[in-house]
Amino acid sequence: MNDLPAKNDPNSSRLPGLLGKLGKMTSIRDTELLEQSLLRTLGPLLGVLDTALYRTDDRNALVRVLHYHRSKVVESDGVARMVERVEEVQNLADVSTDVIALTDNVRLLAKPCTRMRGREVLIAYPLFGGGEVCGYFVFQRDREASAAEDAMIRGVLEVFSNYYTLLDISQRDRLTGLFNRQALENSFDRIWNLLGRPDSYEEIPGGRREIPGQLYWLAVLDIDHFKQINDTFGHMVGDEILLLVSRLMSQTFRSTDLLYRYGGEEFVAIVNAENAAIAHNIFERVRLAIEAHSFPRVEHLTVSIGYCRANPDILPVEVLSRADRSLYQAKQDGRNRIHDYDDLVKAGIFREMDYSEPEFF
Repeated sequence: MNDLPAKNDPNSSRLPGLLGKLGKMTSIRDTELLEQSLLRTLGPLLGVLDTALYRTDDRNALVRVLHYHRSKVVESDGVARMVERVEEVQNLADVSTDVIALTDNVRLLAKPCTRMRGREVLIAYPLFGGGEVCGYFVFQRDREASAAEDAMIRGVLEVFSNYYTLLDISQRDRLTGLFNRQALENSFDRIWNLLGRPDSYEEIPGGRREIPGQLYWLAVLDIDHFKQINDTFGHMVGDEILLLVSRLMSQTFRSTDLLYRYGGEEFVAIVNAENAAIAHNIFERVRLAIEAHSFPRVEHLTVSIGYCRANPDILPVEVLSRADRSLYQAKQDGRNRIHDYDDLVKAGIFREMDYSEPEFF
């Protein structure tokens, strides 16, 4: 029996291109670039100009949306070329009700679903992680997927999910499951680019005005007297404490907040808030949750926190250094407290730095 595709099989011509795209996809060492590669791979293969990737957390809440769009642009010399663009949706409240209803069905059934949108078909496929639905691949066109296209989409998504899991594991701390220091450093540039983008634009006479994006704060959190815990009770108890603290922080921070184990008993969090008071309340809620918890053997435990506004005009390493200095000041002032870098500057404890002036520690 000949298992090779027939010469007149329209899908046989797609195979070399698909294998090449899968090869490029699995050579990527970054989860966000891998997501973009998935959209760039499937869009052209399906003959659609727009595709989207929706990511959810372990509570099925939407946390990230990526849109891919390609269009034909004719240059001044008459030469036409395809232009690609991948954008992350800033306001998740803008996701259409059609997509939400469709992806809810996909989550409940754990299989692809479709929904009519005018004369076209909105199609969603589930993304799996750890045996659970963790996102959706969505596109729209004038017909449903054929059996061959369905098999191709499922195959590409399976390769993507398996490889994404491997990459994700490499960016996770083995003990706590939080993102690790390498993941933070790898993401710094993209996070800061995101901080600098406006949320939207407002049309005004003679042009348009940028609507500023959300404000973000970066905090460094450290378990107080952790070395003493290790010395007194041993590293097994110390590891249990680290795991419990990380779980408490994960439960107390919001699903949109980013949390990393930066090293040892030190953690880094990046949160968005409308103003400094709300940011402080977020960190205070975490401090109180840990202070109120009864831990094994040690019973009472506290954390110190230093934080700084994540100004996109300042290099991320400088913001991290300022948060770290604020943490050190909290330790010096008695631990189990929170210090804001800007407050310390206003109080005259720290010297105010010009944003163009580098700091050295």
